[in-house]
Amino acid sequence: MNVLFCTAECAPFFKTGGLGDVAGALPKELAKKNLTMSVALPYFSQMPQSYQEQCEKVTDFYVKVGEQNQQCGIKRLVLDQVTYYFIENAAYFGRENLYGYEDDGERFAFFSQAIIEMLDKIQLSPDLIHVNDYHTAMIPFLLKEKYTQPELASIKTLLTIHNIEFQGVFDHKAITEYFGVELAEAAPLAAEITENINYLKMGILYADRVNTVSLTYAEEIQTPEFGFGLDQILHEQREKLSGILNGIDYELNDPASDQYLAANFSANDLSGKKSDKENLQKQMKLPVRPEVPLIGMVSRLTAQKGFALVLEGLEELLEEDIQLVLLGTGDPKLEAAYREYAERYPRKLAVNLTFDLAAAQQIYAGADLFLMPSIAEPCGLSQMIAMRYGTLPLVHEVGGLRDTVIPFGKEAATGFSFTEFDAKNLLASVHEAVALFKKEPSTWSNMIQTAMNKDFSWEKSSQKYLALYQAVTEISGK
Repeated sequence: MNVLFCTAECAPFFKTGGLGDVAGALPKELAKKNLTMSVALPYFSQMPQSYQEQCEKVTDFYVKVGEQNQQCGIKRLVLDQVTYYFIENAAYFGRENLYGYEDDGERFAFFSQAIIEMLDKIQLSPDLIHVNDYHTAMIPFLLKEKYTQPELASIKTLLTIHNIEFQGVFDHKAITEYFGVELAEAAPLAAEITENINYLKMGILYADRVNTVSLTYAEEIQTPEFGFGLDQILHEQREKLSGILNGIDYELNDPASDQYLAANFSANDLSGKKSDKENLQKQMKLPVRPEVPLIGMVSRLTAQKGFALVLEGLEELLEEDIQLVLLGTGDPKLEAAYREYAERYPRKLAVNLTFDLAAAQQIYAGADLFLMPSIAEPCGLSQMIAMRYGTLPLVHEVGGLRDTVIPFGKEAATGFSFTEFDAKNLLASVHEAVALFKKEPSTWSNMIQTAMNKDFSWEKSSQKYLALYQAVTEISGK
């Protein structure tokens, strides 16, 4: 099978979040399964110089964006059995950030059309095009309503929704101004774009299959609470909607070999984890007390990630005999509030308002409990990394958090959870975890073993993607 994976970000070249991690890991895993994997992505100026130097020029051509002819260069780089094709246009992609510009609709209209037009230029014939989030979600529409050449007719499409909050909504004129398609020609869905054009919505309607990054999130986004206005259309299209959990990189996230740790350890020998806890307490200038449960948080500081909720109960929480370490940046008001609490409780709360990969890994390894109380979480990676490092997650039961963490009280428990999103339930869950840590160390140790032996590898997830790819390419008709 020949697959073209289309994405706006991809590790190790450039990324802002989970999409970049998935794009970096999944094609590599699928290439190991004898798929011919290519990845199309923008040639962003943020790419490290070492990778830029490895790129070879393939071709140049022009892409029509509305009435303008935009120059498009194609560069190629082969890495880990995957061929990466970079779409080059300095005006669109030579900027300080990947996203967040007024002309993002035009930038990714160019990108989507350039990908399709590239196929003939480089003689690439994919059986399946796998598009991701709104940045490339218009490709299924374009293949069916604009690029109708016979040689493209057999290509199947899969859309993965990584976060439904980001939909790419632009003025309806974009359909003509960016894509050169008249509304009347966009049948049967012209009615869907009379006011605004929603790139993600068009992808949902036109892709042969749609999936998202956890089973629970696939159900949640069909409801008004989590669907962000697309719940009805997703419910109507539910027969082609599914969910597959993301994986984590088991080579990068391995407590037995992680270079950032003071001591390495494994599920068979946890002695190094005790040393990592001591090191973390020293690094964060907290008293070295092995008997005290150490709670870690690594995240962007936003209300969506649950940090405002934690603040509601933080004073009561810090009355407990615990320690809490926080790493991350975000909302200035939240940063200031946590900084103030850290000054009031210097022996219990340590705040590091930055992002540092080494510090993050040290928290995953050195903490006893990992707090992740997100309002919504399509998949989440941190809870899986924490379990890999023997740190039990405490989560709000939503999305991928619900699908990956088995709460205490159930068979083969790997963590703790709360269902109602309020401070009372969050605190009750923390109190439960703290009591278990202090009073039942053998039960705690058994949960650590269970958590560390869970399989959250991309090997497992990629098998499910392979099965989905096969199902998509077997769909008959255009």
